[in-house]
Amino acid sequence: MATDYDEVRPDVAEARKASLEAVKSANAPDARSVSRELDESDTSDGVELPGADLSSEELTVTVVPQKEDEFLCGSCFLIRHRSQLAREKNGVGFCLECEG
Repeated sequence: MATDYDEVRPDVAEARKASLEAVKSANAPDARSVSRELDESDTSDGVELPGADLSSEELTVTVVPQKEDEFLCGSCFLIRHRSQLAREKNGVGFCLECEG
């Protein structure tokens, strides 16, 4: 007798039916209540609005210079280790991912 391996097994079919019933019976919020909750949280303190004056803010970034065993990929412009160098053309290196 031939076996149809594509047919859904009975235990899997029952699990699907049970999970669907669980989703249907869950106490899910309606779209209006979710929208109201989002509107309330959007106006809370600490939220930066578009166009806010950030001129008094200061950005501090630590710059680490490129090491001798690293190169800048000419395609993705990421700093890579020399072990990832796929080829070099006219002094510009290309990484293994970009040369894929």
